[in-house]
Amino acid sequence: MNVDMEEKTPRFRGVIIASIMLATLLYSIDWTIVVVAFPHMKGIFAATQDQVAWVITCYIVASAITMPTAGWASRRFGRKRMILLSIAGFTISSVMCGAADSLAVEVISRTVQGLTGAFIIPLSNSVMLDMFPRKDHGRALSIWSVGAFSGSFLGPVLGGYLTEYLSWRYVFYINIPIGIMAFTGIFVFMKESSKQKNARLDWFGFLTLALGVSALQIMTDRGHRLDWFESPEIIIEAALAALGFYLFLAHSLSARSPFLDFRILAKRQFRLGMILMGFYGLLTVPILAIMPVFLEELIGYPIDVVGLLQTPRGVGLVLALFLAGKLSARVDPRVLMSLGLIAIAISNYEMSQWSLDVGEREIIWTGLLQGVGAGILIIPIQEVAFYGSSSGQRVDASAIINLMRSVCSSVGVSITLVFYFINSGTARSDLVPYVNKFSGSFNREFDNGTNNQVLAQMGQEIDRQASMLGYSAAFLFLSSLAIIPFLLLCISGKLRVGDQV
Repeated sequence: MNVDMEEKTPRFRGVIIASIMLATLLYSIDWTIVVVAFPHMKGIFAATQDQVAWVITCYIVASAITMPTAGWASRRFGRKRMILLSIAGFTISSVMCGAADSLAVEVISRTVQGLTGAFIIPLSNSVMLDMFPRKDHGRALSIWSVGAFSGSFLGPVLGGYLTEYLSWRYVFYINIPIGIMAFTGIFVFMKESSKQKNARLDWFGFLTLALGVSALQIMTDRGHRLDWFESPEIIIEAALAALGFYLFLAHSLSARSPFLDFRILAKRQFRLGMILMGFYGLLTVPILAIMPVFLEELIGYPIDVVGLLQTPRGVGLVLALFLAGKLSARVDPRVLMSLGLIAIAISNYEMSQWSLDVGEREIIWTGLLQGVGAGILIIPIQEVAFYGSSSGQRVDASAIINLMRSVCSSVGVSITLVFYFINSGTARSDLVPYVNKFSGSFNREFDNGTNNQVLAQMGQEIDRQASMLGYSAAFLFLSSLAIIPFLLLCISGKLRVGDQV
């Protein structure tokens, strides 16, 4: 008698779950932990901000290119083997990143990190779902999401302390003990999956998708620095992205064995889950990217305090993940997702009302609310997307939705920065005419012979106020953006999750 593997309870499940969570934490934490080390890396490598930004860009691009191949690789070589190779490669490349003595070596090492670590998320996701019966998938996803998503919040906290009290190199060395523990647990206790020795990779589909994704990622990452389509580089990258996606879609719709199983997209719930996952990236990741800079450079907090102020967001996320996991089988997923979107919208709106005098209390409670919104949102999105998928489809499904999250996260950061730069520039232009030596409020200082000094100080203050207005516009944009997925849920119709068959 054949029993679906997802209904079995494997031996040593607790140890395997702990190892899987460590592996997902290993990958997710490196999205943001390196951001706080940028100022130190600029000095060590004698590099500009644009050059150091490649430390993140190459990691994201390499991950986005490799992630869709997870399904083929696990079928061809085995899921356990690929997870182990991914963890080992990621850990070894972390040593290379920490020991790098030049920017070129750092960028190459981060590229290897992205290439090897990209398998961790889709493979670990499918492993977790297979270890729980369908009715407990909400619980499984809530446990898995603690590692997969809390790392992005823990990154700035941990990175701030490591950079401040040890060295920026330890933001990479911290991966070594985590990687060793995860590798050991999976190697000893996890069983290998079945293999398909005749599984072949659709190279044309892979290369065209890689072209489209990499060109789009680089374009969105560098667009705001190069004035978008005023730059020949951005125009070329946009053309390559369009060409890559067109060739990929045309080939996939006509090939017998396409790179990605497009039968997954035939399911209405998966399409909706994929779109909602994209909005999750758009709404949550930009805040993670801009808040450390906002708190350190504009408000003036030291780097370790900046990390500490990000903690409530992580606390809210973890608490909400477990709450959503318990409620997912009892509450309509549309209700949970709507509550998450409302929490994110309210917190971002409150942030748009901040001034340069914002206090720690406001930063803490808005961060906590954002974490709660993100945690409530992510569980039902995944349950909706994975509903009805077989064990063999889950790796491809996970790769697709996480690729969507990665691409939309990068696009969201770029769009948010566009709002910041445009509005801060406009605000500065509006404020400058009101500051001159004929302003009555400054006559006394000018009469005392301090004209140049006062004007210089006021110039700095104008820059700060304009920057604050730019951030306010960016926060308001993110708040307004939450309306779109909310309206999408209103017209989506009934959604099924759990063991509803």
